[in-house]
Amino acid sequence: MAMPAMILAAGYGTRLRPLTEELPKPLVPIGDRSVLAHVCDALRAAGVERGVVNAHHLAKAYDAPLRASLAIEVRLTVETTILGTAGGVAGAADALGEGPVLVHNGDIVADVDLRALVAASEQGALATLAVRAGLPVGEGTVGLDRRGHVVRTRGQRFGDEVEGALFIGVHVLSARLRERLPREGCLVGDVYLPALAAGEVIRAAPVVTAFSDVGTLDDYAAANFAWLERRGAGHHLAAGASVGPRVRLERAVVGEGARITGVGLVRDTILWPGAEAVAPLDGVVVTTRGQIVPWRPSRTVSAGGAAPR
Repeated sequence: MAMPAMILAAGYGTRLRPLTEELPKPLVPIGDRSVLAHVCDALRAAGVERGVVNAHHLAKAYDAPLRASLAIEVRLTVETTILGTAGGVAGAADALGEGPVLVHNGDIVADVDLRALVAASEQGALATLAVRAGLPVGEGTVGLDRRGHVVRTRGQRFGDEVEGALFIGVHVLSARLRERLPREGCLVGDVYLPALAAGEVIRAAPVVTAFSDVGTLDDYAAANFAWLERRGAGHHLAAGASVGPRVRLERAVVGEGARITGVGLVRDTILWPGAEAVAPLDGVVVTTRGQIVPWRPSRTVSAGGAAPR
């Protein structure tokens, strides 16, 4: 696939704080690698060979990952001020080159047929959105007509809706749409809504089987445990990680080089690479720098604590 990819990553990740005070959201680990690495793996599997990541918050944190062995060649563009989703693509025009572009949110891990999405985009629509379809009319983030065209988004309707769908932030922008992108602004609010109001075609492709995002702490934990379930594993212990002989793991993801000492159960817990902590642990994320962050504030969370450094 000659089409390049634009991975949108410039947001602050405010809903995922305090994790995003340490890493930008696309670099937080899901299972054995970062969200960004998962996205690049999916792009490579679809034939994409190169992409661009835009960054603003903690932009220097991307230096090491982009030097590592990501599945595709990735260039970084740094925004001194956040330009929005439309402005981010416009600002990366030189790095992307001409023609259509596959846009992928940097906080989504999805089971999506990207090849089918690109094929659907070749039918001449201004943009083509990857969706999980089949919802009742009025539900989901977009509404579709009988031809699979988008006729509802952000509470506005532009035609007769026959089903609702979830748009997951993965889409193909046509070359003619790229020519009119604003320097700053939102793809949905500032580009798609005016286009729909003017009668232009934005197509939806029902190519999404499942997806996880990392918008909140709850979402982040769920994405990790969904990764475990897909592997059919009760826990994951990465290379170089160590667990004390009196520690028991139950639905836990332990990153590369992480260390757990103490006595007791480590359950529903994610340890980032290099993290150190003391059992018992229940319902927390332990970061590389030693933050212990409860992801289930609705219940009492026990944490033995960070290991002494």
